[in-house]
Amino acid sequence: MNETIKTQLNHRSIRQFKPKALTQEEVNLLVDVARHTSTSNFRQSYSIISITDETLKEEIAEIANQPYIPKAGHLFVVVVDQRRNTLIAEAKGAEALVQGTPERFISAFSDAMIATQNMVVAAESLGMGAVYLGSILNDNAKLSELLKLPKYVYPAVGLAVGWPDQEPQLKPRLPRHVIHMENYYHDLENPLEELKDYDAEVHEYYDLRDLNHRVDEFTTQIAKTMDKSVANRANTLKDLQKQGFFTE
Repeated sequence: MNETIKTQLNHRSIRQFKPKALTQEEVNLLVDVARHTSTSNFRQSYSIISITDETLKEEIAEIANQPYIPKAGHLFVVVVDQRRNTLIAEAKGAEALVQGTPERFISAFSDAMIATQNMVVAAESLGMGAVYLGSILNDNAKLSELLKLPKYVYPAVGLAVGWPDQEPQLKPRLPRHVIHMENYYHDLENPLEELKDYDAEVHEYYDLRDLNHRVDEFTTQIAKTMDKSVANRANTLKDLQKQGFFTE
């Protein structure tokens, strides 16, 4: 096992950072790592926005309900970007007809997430910590307005990076046999029984982390989240359509 894999297997989300901003050189390095990530059909249909304005950081933290966001060493927002290629096509005198289709959105979203993961691996290899901020999507419409996102651009994920000021325990993950299948998809025949040991592991993890705050086992956590969306996230399709996606 090499050092890269050791770092990846030691991954944990960091939400408490030392009061030290990333240098421009460090920011550029992470962006360059993202730039060299594999991309669907060489379209490179994503962009990265560095959030340096303190007021804007606070507003994003409010959307995400994550007050630690402004204290990170650097805040990135990675976006699906079909606008750039639309403008390129139009400048070449070609018709741009497919930029808002589900296929193009999914490929651009995949590009964005793969690039972001590479940034995380790079940051952790340098001794930094990071946390994905899916919570910035709690209010897509407001976030798009704050970031002045034009048509055919949509937020994919936020990423807070910095120098760790905490060392949380490794969070237990689903057993390998549950997520790794061979040749065909396989349902869990008896989910509660097959995940009984994992439930106990998750329960112990949360007990050790905070004795005064009881958290349910994994299966109960999942069951509680499957009957409703976060309030504003129920508008996701409308928000996508407002930005020019999924309109047909």
